[in-house]
Amino acid sequence: MAASDVQNNGSTIRNAFGNMLAFFILILIGVLAFSIRLFSVIKYESVIHEFDPYFNYRVTQYLTKNGIYDFWNWFDDRTWYPLGRVIGGTVYPGLTLTAGTLWWVLNSLNIPLSVETVCVFTAPIFSAFASWATYLLTKEVKGTGAGLTAAVLLAMVPSYISRSVAGSYDNEAVAIFALIITFYLYLKTLNTGSLFYATLNSIAYFYMVCSWGGYTFIINLIPMHALLCIVTGRYSSRLYIAYAPFIVLGTLLASLVPVVGFNAVMTSEHFASFLVFIIIHVVALVYYIKGILSPKMFRVAVALVVSVGLAVCFAVIAVLIALVASSPTKGWSGRSLSLLDPTYASKYIPIIASVSEHQPPTWPSYFMDINVLAFLVPAGIIACFLPLSDASSFVVLYIVTSVYFSGVMVRLMLVLAPAACILSGIALSQAFDVFTRSIKFQLPSLSGDASSKSVVANDVAKTDKSEDTSKERISRKSKKEKEPVEKPLRKSQVKKRLLVLPLETSVIAIILLVFLGAFYVVHSVWAAAVAYSAPSIVLTSETPAGLHVFDDFREAYAWLSHNTDVDDKVASWWDYGYQTTAMANRTVIVDNNTWNNTHIATVGTAMSSPEKQAWEIFHSLDVKYVLVVFGGLVGYPSDDINKFLWMVRIGGGVFPHIKEQDYLRDGQYRVDSQATPTMLNSLMYKLSYYRFVETDGKAFDRVRQTEIGKKYIKLTHFEEVFTTHHWMVRLYKLKPPKNRIRGNAKKSKSVLLQGAQFNLDAKDK
Repeated sequence: MAASDVQNNGSTIRNAFGNMLAFFILILIGVLAFSIRLFSVIKYESVIHEFDPYFNYRVTQYLTKNGIYDFWNWFDDRTWYPLGRVIGGTVYPGLTLTAGTLWWVLNSLNIPLSVETVCVFTAPIFSAFASWATYLLTKEVKGTGAGLTAAVLLAMVPSYISRSVAGSYDNEAVAIFALIITFYLYLKTLNTGSLFYATLNSIAYFYMVCSWGGYTFIINLIPMHALLCIVTGRYSSRLYIAYAPFIVLGTLLASLVPVVGFNAVMTSEHFASFLVFIIIHVVALVYYIKGILSPKMFRVAVALVVSVGLAVCFAVIAVLIALVASSPTKGWSGRSLSLLDPTYASKYIPIIASVSEHQPPTWPSYFMDINVLAFLVPAGIIACFLPLSDASSFVVLYIVTSVYFSGVMVRLMLVLAPAACILSGIALSQAFDVFTRSIKFQLPSLSGDASSKSVVANDVAKTDKSEDTSKERISRKSKKEKEPVEKPLRKSQVKKRLLVLPLETSVIAIILLVFLGAFYVVHSVWAAAVAYSAPSIVLTSETPAGLHVFDDFREAYAWLSHNTDVDDKVASWWDYGYQTTAMANRTVIVDNNTWNNTHIATVGTAMSSPEKQAWEIFHSLDVKYVLVVFGGLVGYPSDDINKFLWMVRIGGGVFPHIKEQDYLRDGQYRVDSQATPTMLNSLMYKLSYYRFVETDGKAFDRVRQTEIGKKYIKLTHFEEVFTTHHWMVRLYKLKPPKNRIRGNAKKSKSVLLQGAQFNLDAKDK
């Protein structure tokens, strides 16, 4: 008994020490996840990045200033003029409410941070939360070691860093944490059968629905896993508890989000969950009656239940088909159809295809965004099958689906990253376990056979899952009773030795894994410090004289803010709508929400039309200024000339007189002397290259690497009012319709003269 108590106490102390060590490692992982995302603030300044985050920042400002009720009822008349936009019913409010709550808590604690500062650091804070959630999820699959490894991998994975650096105030900043914690609570419920965790799972799903439209991935992946468990004969009461309450509570909560509403039950993205919900109840009923009926009666009852279940399923399917039959997309959203059919957007919805993050990724982007994890994932999949459990099968299903979706849309590399980190963490943990055990088993043999036996016996006793054998071996005192126990121990010892690798192989493998991890760390730090830290609003380039900063965007928005009237309307391509509204506080015609394709097509048509026709379109929209982004002087490739064909395609999709072939010469897009007359006379060409020849005398476009075709451009209906220092942003003002007034005046004057002459002639007669 004394020896048993000593061993139990030692095991308790060892477990307590291990838990404390894991806790401190998790704290360090959180610090790492937060700090590696601060390069953008350290190198540049605390500023909001990209385009969409500026809208989120503006909405958060409104929320903190006016309160939650005004936020839900806010009608924004500064966007989509003259239509406007109901903000409360068209946004996913999770990010805004999270940052607003965080700002309120900090100010309640007398920590007076600005709203902008809270928005800038929201993403790094939630990246730490996501790392901890990854630890919990992976621990449910393969234990603490794999969880810690997966957490540290997620803290540094470049794909996640790209959307969570300081200043990246977009929905994904909190959505990835919500995604992982929802999956963790599902697996926790699946492993424990606890209704408490099932309720928490529904609440986590509700937070995900509030945060990002990608929640449809969850509401389809979990039903797929539940159906997989049923088909493979792994149904249990735990599966029912994990799935049924999640669908009921989750759907009810999701319908409370204004932007989702009845779409939670009326769109095709959600139908799979309802069908699996019916199936799991049929299976549960079959298992229930199996336990209370005789085999003969059970067969009759099963036939009845299955028949009724199939009838209900067909009835539900018929109802769902009837509901979506009137929709041209059969109840699917455009983005969902783009995922199921990668060619759909390019054929029917060019506005979706025009977004760069909706394009398929290239093979190098996988190495850039997940690096060496791409090579570790297959090993992690194999480890999940040894042995296969409900939790490990879910992770395998997760990685398979996320690989497909990431191959369709580069933006969904973000969904792949957690799955890749989880499986890579499992692979590395299992590999280190095998290699270190191999070294541990073989090192004592160098110093003697006796010590080898004792060490091996102790290690086998620790790793043996059956505690009864070890307790029996310690409690027995007679020599006769010890011998039968020692014999199976030696067999187990031989078996363990067969599972280990040679000493030299294990040492070399560990060294290679360490170098692999070091390469991953170096690449991730480089990606965080260089590739993903620069804000798009402020551009930089390396020159022999040092770092050169291009601050043209803020220069242009500042000019608009200080030199135009508050009610003036600004027309630009939709990419710059959010920034114009947030930074210049001016009304825009279209913005990044892209909810009205016809309105965007109108702007695209104006940019594609000759100057006079474009003036008429803009004048009908009460536009005073036109903003054009031009990169030909400094070599900025994401300018409006490179986006111009998308303006033509989107405009031509609504207004048939705009034809893409009119802007192409032999199928090629050109701006040089071989450009078509339609291209040379378009408003976008004129506004981009107006006075460009004055810069170098040749009008050489550094992006297109050619001299432009029409160097001397004269504007009759627009006038240049401002061009930034590097010519990256150009602002033009619509001229008043003086010519039309003069024409009407001349016409009315001639009519009056003719009338006077007629009166004189009448008097003479």
